[in-house]
Amino acid sequence: MSLYLEYFGLREPPFRITPHTDFFFTGANRGPTLDALIYAITQDEGIVKVTGEVGSGKTMLCRMLLERLPENVETLYLANPSLSRQEILGAIADELGIPTDGKATHSLTRALQDALITRYGQGKRVVLLIDEAHAMPAESLEEIRLLSNLESKATKLLQIALFAQPELDERLAATDMRQLRERITQHFNLTPLKQDDVAAYIEFRLRAAGYRGPNPFTAEAVTTIAKVSEGLSRRINIVADKALLAAYSSGTHQVGGAEIKLAAQDARFSPLQPKTPFNPKPLLWGAGGAGMGALLIALTMGAQSPPQPGPATPSQAPQALPAQTLPPNEPVKQPASLRPDTQTSAGPSDKIRFSTMTRQHFGQYEQWIETVPNNHYFIQLLATDAFHTGEIEGFLARATEALDPSQIRAYRSSLSGRDRVGVIYGDFTSREEAVEAMRTLPESIKAAQPFPRQVSKLR
Repeated sequence: MSLYLEYFGLREPPFRITPHTDFFFTGANRGPTLDALIYAITQDEGIVKVTGEVGSGKTMLCRMLLERLPENVETLYLANPSLSRQEILGAIADELGIPTDGKATHSLTRALQDALITRYGQGKRVVLLIDEAHAMPAESLEEIRLLSNLESKATKLLQIALFAQPELDERLAATDMRQLRERITQHFNLTPLKQDDVAAYIEFRLRAAGYRGPNPFTAEAVTTIAKVSEGLSRRINIVADKALLAAYSSGTHQVGGAEIKLAAQDARFSPLQPKTPFNPKPLLWGAGGAGMGALLIALTMGAQSPPQPGPATPSQAPQALPAQTLPPNEPVKQPASLRPDTQTSAGPSDKIRFSTMTRQHFGQYEQWIETVPNNHYFIQLLATDAFHTGEIEGFLARATEALDPSQIRAYRSSLSGRDRVGVIYGDFTSREEAVEAMRTLPESIKAAQPFPRQVSKLR
């Protein structure tokens, strides 16, 4: 391996599959997701959930949280989700330095609550990070729900973050999981990297490992990696590492399609299995009353509960929807194609509760779009599914600190067939002016990979 590193002028292996926080890639919305998670955890959001396919970077994101959370946040990390209900309590007690001494479940829970109250009085927050949460037994998931009930008069005593594969969503859709489901206030999803993201990811990992030459991976190689890896970062690492070894063995400093094909054959990846179509009905049945988590979010964020959903049929979903906006400080009004009687494939979007900040920027967009000419340009900062409220709120919080808040706007649209929210910035008379403004954006905003768009695309 030392010859491999020396051959390419590398300080360390660039494509290790073990999480190494120096190699955290902030592109493909990973950076904004981390910021949003920190925001949610430090704002008493209760339970938050992060889902993604195997190898999409969930554990890396979890490790980054451990490093980036403020000093007043005490983190408890649970890497073994297959623990029983009593074992989970014991593991948390051990992390907090509480002697178990064969305590019964009730006594142990009370001891945990007392310890959390003490830390709260000292100005500390406690967050429990659970990796591979989809593998938790049903009784352990129920214990997580009960732990989320530990609270003072004003705030949650224990913040909980679940990192899981998409199978957790399927489990939470079951009727007997509705109580836990309603306590999850923020949902984040790590999607596979697109081809442009794969190119940026490979370049970033090489530079972080000390590489200084021209990118050895050709455009053909990147295209092939994106295809065989299906955009999963762990697979990208495996293929890229094997391809560098193949190039070293053949005495070339360039990695092309031939080396990638050899690496892919050696890796022997199985194609991702398509997921069973998600059935939103259990969510609708379980959402008839406002749960404790949803109620706390509504009170904290100043949101008002939307109307209760009625029956819907797939045939009622429209094919397109113009961009919609919501004024601040008013109840969420759904466009016709997103109301309960005309549910789209995006799911029961009438249940989404946006924060006051998000609603404020919806209002700024509404005022702006009424008069701005179609030939003007803006900078697209973010586009994500509407139910990723934590990601949206976290990004807006970060953007308003780095940019002029009056120039930041948010809109809602289902033109793509899904309920989406976009965050945009500025008003420019030409594309060149927008591109020039992009060059001056802070690096924290550039990490989200913004791009210029014309106003006509919003109408």
